Amino acid sequence: MNKKKIIVPLVVLLAVAVYFVVFHKNKSLRYIPENADAVILIDIKKVTGQYLFSLATHPSHWSGNKAKGKSTGSLKDSGIRIPDFLQIFHIKDTKFTEWYSVLELKDSQKFIAFLKKQNFADKGNNRFQKDQIFLMINRNHCVAGTSDLALEAIQKEIQASSNSVRDADQFIHNTAGSISFISGKKIQNFSIELHDDEIEIKNNSNSEILNAVASKLQKGNHFLNLELDKENIRNFSRFFNKSIADSSQAVYLKATADLEQVNDTIISYEYDDNFNEVEKKTFQKITQPDYTIDIKSSDPGETWVYFQSKKWINSENQFTEIPFQPNQISRNNNGVVIKSTRKPIVLSPLLKENYIFIRNSALLYSSLKTLGNTEKRIISDIEYVLYGNKSQEYWVKIKAKNGELPLILRW
Repeated sequence: MNKKKIIVPLVVLLAVAVYFVVFHKNKSLRYIPENADAVILIDIKKVTGQYLFSLATHPSHWSGNKAKGKSTGSLKDSGIRIPDFLQIFHIKDTKFTEWYSVLELKDSQKFIAFLKKQNFADKGNNRFQKDQIFLMINRNHCVAGTSDLALEAIQKEIQASSNSVRDADQFIHNTAGSISFISGKKIQNFSIELHDDEIEIKNNSNSEILNAVASKLQKGNHFLNLELDKENIRNFSRFFNKSIADSSQAVYLKATADLEQVNDTIISYEYDDNFNEVEKKTFQKITQPDYTIDIKSSDPGETWVYFQSKKWINSENQFTEIPFQPNQISRNNNGVVIKSTRKPIVLSPLLKENYIFIRNSALLYSSLKTLGNTEKRIISDIEYVLYGNKSQEYWVKIKAKNGELPLILRW
């Protein structure tokens, strides 16, 4: 009887402890600025639980994971206060590539030591940089970003303590993560789900249309295939602060592209012993796309005039907004067509769906010189990326190659 009296309270205490460690979450989001127009949330406890379950079911990874932890340093012991929800945000009217996050620090000196171990360069004034990651530390906070342009403004906003506290339930609902777009008081949420061999981002539970499109596209071998209607052209052009769909009268876009490695000639000059100028040619291999782009327009003449007004068409009828030259742009009764001239590409069959399909290629990730080994390894493990849209339903699928380990242990 005495044993039961002891065991029951212990079980209750254990259950309470498990609840607070695993399930209870602080849903107060204190570091999303008022002028944020997009937010990514990562549910740290859910991802950690998914990681531990995957690790427990793949004992072959135990020794490798332990060795990796020792060599790179543990994030748990880095001086960071691990949040229940990692908050990453984009600020209105900034470049699409600029994203920021605020971290709470338990020990700033320990965090600085961790950064040095991770080969971050000390830029002075508590600023650090590694590749395209910029950090600024101020006492018990660290502002991180893919740019340093807004670091000080975000830091001042934190110090002013004027930010309204948001609730995680506004953005995320029992998934590993979410991405949300904010327009005034309206918030449009997309779930981020992590599976064994793929990551899905979507605002609905029906993936049949996307899977059907993926099945058809996988039968081909092109690097890029896309079909977009006017609304999708408008949505994507907003990322680049361009009003192409409205100004150009474009109502439909179809494109197909392949990658090819070509020889590039570099001409330089040097002087001989008699100070005569001598031409020197060197050759290097570069990766360039071969492509065909078909833009349907409600007014092809107006489209042509708009491109000319933007100085996107030169005297040789080349479309200069595409950096990969040479190409040729021509006009027909339905719109305009842009083709690379080195190797013609035939457009793939119409699917009459809205999609962007990018198939991975060794030529792609081998040409990304600025990326580190870790980033290249992750990119090389991707099989394809697919975006799809039907009415108000949107999907993005990042499909990895089939492997012995689930993604959460591979990446």
